[in-house]
Amino acid sequence: MDNALQNGEAVGADAQEPVVAQLVTKSTFRFPSSARLLKHSDFERVYKQGRRHFSSHMTVFYLQPAGDGSPTATARVGFTVGKVLGGAVVRNRIKRRMREAVRMQSSVLQGSGAVDVVINPKKSVLTLEFPVVLEEVGRALTLIAKNTIAKNTIAKNMITKNMTARKSVEK
Repeated sequence: MDNALQNGEAVGADAQEPVVAQLVTKSTFRFPSSARLLKHSDFERVYKQGRRHFSSHMTVFYLQPAGDGSPTATARVGFTVGKVLGGAVVRNRIKRRMREAVRMQSSVLQGSGAVDVVINPKKSVLTLEFPVVLEEVGRALTLIAKNTIAKNTIAKNMITKNMTARKSVEK
């Protein structure tokens, strides 16, 4: 066994560096399944009913589900990488890069409520430097957040107007 337990902490085989810090670090950098689009029907719904954002290296589809305008609801992201872009190794590498970029930029979507996002990268993403991919994903997510927050504000204003109109009619 490479790791030993010393004073309640896991330490390396040479007993000099704690492994606990590595375990905590790994768990905080996850992309949880609650933040992912997983069902084919969800992808289809976003493609058919959602809006599109085109950029030079990817196409982003997004849809705010009806009735999920609460700011506590979370965004879900999915990736589609077709066989045209390469073999399984190449496609998986593209997805890993995109997933990391979304994970690093996910704070942009906080407060925008529930929104489903599908990112369809182009082959150029594979050869791009990662900071460029990060910037492009950040721009797309910022646009989505801006549009969904605006939509939530309009919906809240409409509800408020309808409620005040009903109260005045009842009196």
